[in-house]
Amino acid sequence: MNYLLNLPFVAKMAPDDYVGFTFFVGCMAMMAASVFFFLSMNNFDKKWRTSILVSGLITFIAAVHYWYMRDYWAAFEDSPTFFRYVDWILTVPLMCVEFYLILKVAGAKKSLMWRLILLSVVMLVTGYLGEAVYREQAQIWGLISGIAYFVIVYDIWLGSAKKLAVEAGGYILKAHKTLCWFVLVGWSIYPIGYMAGTPGWYDGIFGGLSLDVIYNIGDAINKIGFGLVIYTLAVNVSSKKEA
Repeated sequence: MNYLLNLPFVAKMAPDDYVGFTFFVGCMAMMAASVFFFLSMNNFDKKWRTSILVSGLITFIAAVHYWYMRDYWAAFEDSPTFFRYVDWILTVPLMCVEFYLILKVAGAKKSLMWRLILLSVVMLVTGYLGEAVYREQAQIWGLISGIAYFVIVYDIWLGSAKKLAVEAGGYILKAHKTLCWFVLVGWSIYPIGYMAGTPGWYDGIFGGLSLDVIYNIGDAINKIGFGLVIYTLAVNVSSKKEA
């Protein structure tokens, strides 16, 4: 029975601990997605392997952080804000890179990729400052973060990224539109979570919500969903070539 002493410590989870449940499910779902993306890479030519690899890295990085966040929540029952933003500062820019990778066929330049990455970093850094450092000015930092978010939305829906997607047409345009909807609708969950966890004029609207449940559900949907869109695009383009 001594081998039982070597097992990792597993904290007891209450039946109504919905936050802990979403941390656990999110961790396992994103780890499973990572395995799927990594193992499917060799099914595609070089042009799509990088995109699939990035999709796998996004979910793998998130899964590792969710492992730590799950344990942090179990130990302290407090929101693991620091770990969450470390996760986002790595994965969200990679999600922006996906736009560049699928639009390369239409002549996308690296300037598009770096612009989206810079905007995402501004969005996240200011969000962290408002949520964890300067909570008294959370509304101001949240506004700056929101502006960066809406510039990203504009760029992919109406700006240069949209023009490139239209030029590419076909499956590229379809995938681009789907990713745009993820950013517009799926990413909107994060401002809601931000307002649920910080003081401001919005207390009466979002004050009763659990920001961790919102963030956990949003992460799983957005990161796995992004990868599945890229995977579907690679499958469709490969099938078209074979036909």
